[in-house]
Amino acid sequence: MPNPRSTARVGGRPIHAMLVPIPIVCFVLTLGSDLAYWKTAAMQWANMSAWLLTIGLVVALFAVVAGLIDFLGERRIRSLTAVYIHAGGNAVALGLAILNAFVHTRDAYTSVVPLGLILSTLTVLILVVTGWMGWGMVYRHGVGVSSEAGR
Repeated sequence: MPNPRSTARVGGRPIHAMLVPIPIVCFVLTLGSDLAYWKTAAMQWANMSAWLLTIGLVVALFAVVAGLIDFLGERRIRSLTAVYIHAGGNAVALGLAILNAFVHTRDAYTSVVPLGLILSTLTVLILVVTGWMGWGMVYRHGVGVSSEAGR
């Protein structure tokens, strides 16, 4: 039986898998720049966090749409327990990142410390779990992996 296929794809390749690394990297780097701001109080680090959050959120919206298309378009994907942990956790992480973006619009020190730093940390911790679930769906269940010979 072929692997569960990705419904949202370009050239046979899953769009969701192409997009998710961008917000993940942006949110991890946000935590890094928040930590740098906390230690140095150099405003450029807070500015960097705000930009990283914005870019991560914009691309995350496209990743959500692609993931939702995959979820709704393939019954076998919906039958996996991991997909619900993955999707639910990512929804929580996205909500925290949106809240964090609003927190980062504050002036000076309060834009990062303490709430921005806490939200960045929670977002990254949740992404570790949801990333693990996503990898499990790909490597254990072959979600979005071509089952054609020679591919």
